[in-house]
Amino acid sequence: MSIEQLINIGFKKVGEWSFIQDKLLPNLFAEGDVVNVLYCFVVNNEPLYVGKTTQMLKKRMYGYQNPGKSQFTNIRNNEYIKSTINSGLTVDIYVLPDHGLLHFGDFHLNLAAGLEDSITNSIKPKWNIQGK
Repeated sequence: MSIEQLINIGFKKVGEWSFIQDKLLPNLFAEGDVVNVLYCFVVNNEPLYVGKTTQMLKKRMYGYQNPGKSQFTNIRNNEYIKSTINSGLTVDIYVLPDHGLLHFGDFHLNLAAGLEDSITNSIKPKWNIQGK
């Protein structure tokens, strides 16, 4: 599956992961302060992980950068990101921001929460663990 399907619904590249002085860092050039965001890690135009956060994007990326001992998703993706970069590939960060435009009556619809399951079930990103 290519990133094109996600770009067609509004995902855009906002950064990439890199090492700076042997420290893993998310280099975000846009949307770092947005909340209620659906994000995707992409390698060679292939979406490998899709997640959502209600935190600011830069704070959520910090969890992958510095995972806690019990944060198994963060630990797993930290290892994937590092090994991918060490193999000479780039891990891009794409997002679908929710700017609060969707409503159902008086209620805001969280676009990230509404789409995450459908996207991961449809494209089956390799780094997501389905059904566990």
